[in-house]
This record gives sequence, C-alpha cells and structure tokens, in this order.
Amino acid sequence: MFLTSIKNANLALAFLLELCVVAALAFWGFSTGSGTLAKIALGIGIPALAIIVWALFGAPKGPWHLNGIWYLLLKIVFFGSAAVALYIAGQHVWGVVFALIFVVNTALLYVWGQ
Repeated sequence: MFLTSIKNANLALAFLLELCVVAALAFWGFSTGSGTLAKIALGIGIPALAIIVWALFGAPKGPWHLNGIWYLLLKIVFFGSAAVALYIAGQHVWGVVFALIFVVNTALLYVWGQ
C-alpha cells in the first residue's frame, strides 16, 4: 500500500516535471529575448514547440509515441532543455535541482516499470 502511494506520487511528479519544462522554457524566452517582440516570440513560441513535440512523440498516447532508446533520448532533450534554459537564464541552482529531480524520477519510473 505504501509503495503504491510512492509510485503514484512519482507518476504525479513526472507530470509536474512536464509542466515545469514549459514554465522553464517560457521563463528563459521572456528573460533572454532582446526587445519586446523577441521576448514574446521566444517566451510563447519555444514552449509551444516543446508542447507539440512532446504531445506527438513523448506522451504515452501520442500518435507517434517513441519507444526504447529513442524515447529516452527525447526525454533527455526535452527535460534537459528546461535545466539548460534555467541555467542560462541565471537560475543556476534551479537548473541543477531540476536536472537532479528529473534523473531520480526517470530512474524510479524505469525501475518500477511505470
């Protein structure tokens, strides 16, 4: 029973991390762009592109859901982009913390076959 609760919490964390990727990319875009138009384009466009890619290839019910090594590579790029975006935007600690949480979450998902 307790392990089931922990596994469910890990699945919830995985979804929360997906949302955090979008927020991190938006933060990077709005803080990096030079000029208002660039900030808006990067702050909305990059997260939208990430959502589309994840929905098509990463989401469990996506039309072209990847498997095996290709799925792992997509996860590393998708979630890694958030860690890098935070780091580049000056949020060094948050970038490292996000990366560590992602690694632990992914390892548990794999070990538990989720």
